[in-house]
Amino acid sequence: MKIRDYRIFVVENPPPQYGGAYWIFVKLITDSSLEGIGEVYSLPFHPKVVEKMIADICERFVIGNDPFHIEQLWRRVYSSGYSQRSDLSLMGILSGIETACWDINGKELGKPVYELLGGLIHPRLRTYTYLYPETSHQDRLYNYPENAEEKNVYTDPDLAAEAAAKYATQGFTALKFDPVGPYSVYDPRMLSLESMDRAERFVRQIRDAVGSRCDLLFGTHGQMTAESAIRLAKKIEPYDPLWFEEPVPPENLEAMKKVAQATSIPVATGERLATKYEFAQVLQKQAAGILQMALGRVGGLLEAKKIAGMAEAHYALIAPHLYCGPIEGAANIHLDACSPNFLIQEGIEHWGGFHAEILKKPIQWEEGYVIPPSEPGLGVELNEEVALRHPYTGKGLHLEMHQEPVPI
Repeated sequence: MKIRDYRIFVVENPPPQYGGAYWIFVKLITDSSLEGIGEVYSLPFHPKVVEKMIADICERFVIGNDPFHIEQLWRRVYSSGYSQRSDLSLMGILSGIETACWDINGKELGKPVYELLGGLIHPRLRTYTYLYPETSHQDRLYNYPENAEEKNVYTDPDLAAEAAAKYATQGFTALKFDPVGPYSVYDPRMLSLESMDRAERFVRQIRDAVGSRCDLLFGTHGQMTAESAIRLAKKIEPYDPLWFEEPVPPENLEAMKKVAQATSIPVATGERLATKYEFAQVLQKQAAGILQMALGRVGGLLEAKKIAGMAEAHYALIAPHLYCGPIEGAANIHLDACSPNFLIQEGIEHWGGFHAEILKKPIQWEEGYVIPPSEPGLGVELNEEVALRHPYTGKGLHLEMHQEPVPI
């Protein structure tokens, strides 16, 4: 069996654009007419440029190759140009292609991908969501960006606590929020006393609203210096968050280790890292105990499985990142299902909305848990008619500048 063709879908995510302004999918087609789908996570280029980058890699390294030879394909792409140290852009492209190969292989063998990666361990996967505004306020934020300074769950702890209580009644047992404020090009920075007081108030009021029904996931995006993160951690420790996410930028692991050693709150990181090599350094330095690899960026499913194995040997847990489309979400589910050290899976509310519409069959979510599929491959199929009805136009990108959580 050989890969004979590919297709790329650049899909604009309609309002409220949770999961990003657009999603990029790559489909591989074999000479036996089997099809596999993968997702390329957010690259720092115009999506039309990314489309050409994906095509280049497919033409040079993918067409004519056996989709079962994933390790060989991975090494050839990773080592292209003799860099031996691929950047996040190439790793994102490789992740989408590699995931599509696993989808094909599962279909060829009539097995879900998790059965090819060690077998099912977790028949139900605990999930969490960010706090999101009510639908009416989503519309106001999208259509009238000047309203972004109005009170909402991202800026007002009273509204955040109210939203948290609603999510708890829906079955969620963990909730994430980022009260530190938007990241900036000048990060990391020392937070003001006002910012730290507001962050503490968020945690306190949400804890009061949900009690012990939900774990609290304190999300940040590397906005702080190590010293500032340590000061903030001491203020929120009494409310027992499950984790303190990416308190400093991920490139300085010594700084992250400094935070981890100074707080009782577990540190989580990984959405901006790729490959086993970068995650190995996190584990070796004991900079974090919870790894949040993004399956559309980290290097694909096999690379993520290797990282999960390294983490297991260090008694670290995995909690894969998801702020993109549902194909990466499906890949996450297969990794989670076969990994002993799985902790929790990020989702976007109930995995509904456009995430469900663009699939022929939605991902199954039940009262806070995702149920791994039993169908062969990834167990999901892209609805290409829906994808083609939503081509990328670039409209609505203003929302990404105003709305939290901000995709990284």
